[in-house]
Amino acid sequence: MADDGLKVLVAVGGHKVDEETVRLACRIAKLREGHKPRLYAVHVIEVNRSLPLSAPVEHEVERGEEVLDEAEQLAAENDLEVETEMVQARDTGPAIVGEAEEWGADVIVMGLPYKRRFGEFNLGKTVPYVLKNANCRVVLFREKLDG
Repeated sequence: MADDGLKVLVAVGGHKVDEETVRLACRIAKLREGHKPRLYAVHVIEVNRSLPLSAPVEHEVERGEEVLDEAEQLAAENDLEVETEMVQARDTGPAIVGEAEEWGADVIVMGLPYKRRFGEFNLGKTVPYVLKNANCRVVLFREKLDG
């Protein structure tokens, strides 16, 4: 019972909404007063199926390191330590769910850029996968509409 703090996994993808998403994840992690909050930031690099899963994708790795560095800085501003992980996978959804299960997350926090496809708002494929398959709570934070 030494560590009953919330274990919050935050998925960061390098979008504008990431900053607010990490701040929200920090607030959620601190909800259980008197316990050490745990924050885990994950960035997934999708590897094209024509390449081996372990293929070197240096440009994406550099970008992922920047994204995770920003998450570390935001967590530090909120007086939290954060574990970070960069994962190469075929699809982001299964990678996030797998990381959450492996780490024992209580909550997954995901930012959702406002995307349109064929003129309609579109969730993409990652969010529905995580909502359907995660065995913990999932919090979505959709970016606000400009205008």
